Amino acid sequence: MKLSDLLGSVMQSGMTSSTRERMTNSLGGGSLLENLGGMLGGSSSSSTRGGGGALGAGGIGGLLGNLFGEAEKIAGGKRNLAVGGLGALAGSLLGGGRRSAGGAVGGGALALLGAIAFQALKNRGGQAPTVPLGLVEPQSKEEEDELEARAELILRTMMNAAKADNRVDDEEIQRILGKVQEFGMDDEARQFLLKELRKPMETEALVQSARGQEDLAAELYSASLLAIEVDTPAEKRYLNQLASGLDLDPMVVRQIHQIMGVPAA
Repeated sequence: MKLSDLLGSVMQSGMTSSTRERMTNSLGGGSLLENLGGMLGGSSSSSTRGGGGALGAGGIGGLLGNLFGEAEKIAGGKRNLAVGGLGALAGSLLGGGRRSAGGAVGGGALALLGAIAFQALKNRGGQAPTVPLGLVEPQSKEEEDELEARAELILRTMMNAAKADNRVDDEEIQRILGKVQEFGMDDEARQFLLKELRKPMETEALVQSARGQEDLAAELYSASLLAIEVDTPAEKRYLNQLASGLDLDPMVVRQIHQIMGVPAA
């Protein structure tokens, strides 16, 4: 079981009714294919024609265009940028949730969260953030292992967030597992999710895992925002406590909400 593939399946399935909309906003709304197609073809600029969501100077589309334009300096060449998965993820979203290539979408899920974190940190100002590992193709076994470890932490964080309003009973667990099953979850992956959903909340342990890693902290917060509706006081409190525990700058939190099109908690 590759945990990055499982993360792709979880994000494809949409843990809540808003998950897919928030990913679509982050990728650029209605002009996903046009913009991603241009970027994968090597364009160094992003268009906002007919677009919604976060395209433009402050959005993911603009970010990836800029990354391509500076690829030699940032990642050692366009071939090293892990954006192919974003195209697969975009295709899955525009295809109405049909099953897509698991490995590609898994890489796209990590790249999307990395891009959201990078853009939120960049828009805050000050020292420029480094390019997250999820946006760059791994160059070694060590980097591949690091990506898998990050995927596991992100999955645990999403499952933890789902428990914020104390509504994850057996019926809710089966609903989540049933949705993910449609995207190719095997028995090992099912057991992993089942264990994570049934165990007590572990917010402090997750927070400790990201201490001193601002990009990872921003990714974990972004993943949590994909996992819940944020329509109850308990969920709003959880997000506020998570941001505080992760020591995220309030401006970074606001940027993440803006990129996803979600009002601040």
